[in-house]
Amino acid sequence: MPVLVITGTGTEVGKTVTTAAVAAAALAAGQSVAVLKAAQTGVRPDERGDADEVARLAGPVTATELARFPEPLAPGTAARRAGMAPVHPHEVAEAAAKLATEHDLVLVEGAGGLLVRFDAAGGTLADAARLLNAPVLVVASAGLGTLNTTELTARELSSRELELAGVVIGSWPDAPDLASRCNVMDLPEVAAAPLLGALPAGAGALQPADFRTAAAQWLAPRLYGTWDAEAFRIREAP
Repeated sequence: MPVLVITGTGTEVGKTVTTAAVAAAALAAGQSVAVLKAAQTGVRPDERGDADEVARLAGPVTATELARFPEPLAPGTAARRAGMAPVHPHEVAEAAAKLATEHDLVLVEGAGGLLVRFDAAGGTLADAARLLNAPVLVVASAGLGTLNTTELTARELSSRELELAGVVIGSWPDAPDLASRCNVMDLPEVAAAPLLGALPAGAGALQPADFRTAAAQWLAPRLYGTWDAEAFRIREAP
């Protein structure tokens, strides 16, 4: 798995923190890691972007950002409004492929969901994943509504013959409600893919040293962790 594409079922589902956790767990396992942010939006030139945040939390990764657009919009829209050149899927794929020649693992983090448009031609993260022939990890929310968005994302990946590596819950609440607890059972079913982890709510606010120590406990072995999906289901599902 030299390249792993990470997408979300929408915005604010914990995609960046999940990327950081995978990076931290891989580093702890002795892997060299690069993180590629395909397009950063809504951040000024002097502000930290998502790739910088992954590096802060995870440790010594190669952090790369292909483009930055000032308004918090879909990358294609943000590029057009700023009068800037957009990012195209082939550029994402080329950058990731180059990083893969120099690192054991390359994590490509998208912007928003799988079909958020990068350019006027309708290019998306899914197109970049296709060019890379890379598996896709889907980060989902825990609560009500997540089953629909997760299944839609999984079906789109299947229709494009892209591998869905699995699903990670990006923020598991301290006191999960009934919907969240039921979703522990239902998410793998609607995605037709395994649940590969659950990050505790507020994980991104931990001190970097604490984050790095704990990251492997939140992720399954496929993501370089020790998290046990069955034990989690027994503990959390109703």
